[in-house]
Amino acid sequence: MVAMSGGVDSSVAAALLMHWGWEVAGVTMDLGIRQQHAVRRAAAVCRRLGVEHYVVDLAEYFREQVIDYFCAEYAAGRTPNPCVRCNRFIKWDALLGTALKLGREYLATGHYVRKDWREGRYRLWRGRDRSKDQSYVLYGLSQRQLARAIFPLGESTKQQVRSLARGLGMNPSAIAESQDICFIPGDYREFLRDRVAFAPGPIRTESGEEVGQHEGLPFYTIGQRRGLGVGGRLLFVIGKDVAGNVLVVGPREMLARQECLVEEVSWVSEPPPRIGERVRVEVALRYRAQPIAAMLTMTTAATAQLALAPHDQAVTPGQSAVFYRGDLLLGGGIIAS
Repeated sequence: MVAMSGGVDSSVAAALLMHWGWEVAGVTMDLGIRQQHAVRRAAAVCRRLGVEHYVVDLAEYFREQVIDYFCAEYAAGRTPNPCVRCNRFIKWDALLGTALKLGREYLATGHYVRKDWREGRYRLWRGRDRSKDQSYVLYGLSQRQLARAIFPLGESTKQQVRSLARGLGMNPSAIAESQDICFIPGDYREFLRDRVAFAPGPIRTESGEEVGQHEGLPFYTIGQRRGLGVGGRLLFVIGKDVAGNVLVVGPREMLARQECLVEEVSWVSEPPPRIGERVRVEVALRYRAQPIAAMLTMTTAATAQLALAPHDQAVTPGQSAVFYRGDLLLGGGIIAS
């Protein structure tokens, strides 16, 4: 079963699997968002390939697991990554379960990521095309899910995929790339206005100096500089006092904290370290961010403390910290503080 969005990547993934001799069917998730064009494109590709196409209604589960989570995290002062959540709970839980119920043995996607087997475990690696690598959003997969996963595009470049798409009669330049947040067509702030409680409040420095007024804490993210209205001063959002409804700002160097706590830690390619064990890793603090050298210490079975090498990136609660060793995806978790 190939998860098909109607886009270039998933369509080419299906075609490659057929070329390699797999028996293929396509499936498109109905997530309760504007996606009629995507469903029609996916169905058209399946017709061209001569394979079955299913549409699976996951709208209610998607709302509960992704949209409600997204809103609750912003309401709590954090900045979530809904794509990480979607891949873990929607694609590789609900959709994989649907594929198995329909008699399919594997679920394939158009992710640019590689998988192999070594020393009794499945491992995930960055995609060969580093500019398209999507391993960041897959750190939450289990060994059971990886056993049923196929990633046909892992060794391909985007240029090669576009060329293959033309062979399918598709015009890649006419099909928009997937947007970062599929359920929000525009500014996420407008999406939140009708769904999250908010109130204006003060903008203050760490010393307590009031330098402006914010419109509501959910409309700001750690590291933000533009749109603060602080009289032209070069200040960045460095924190949120949710209880006091205060947006905290400061100079850029206050963003790059050297330590952070990570929760809901999941290990993929290797068994988890022992509690108290120190492990050298490289950490991506955001999707497509440059990895930072770090020392990781497991504090419980599901939490880790990171000591980061000097860097200039924002450490943002709610985002995922994803651990690598070179191109090998080790695991990751949610930045708590």
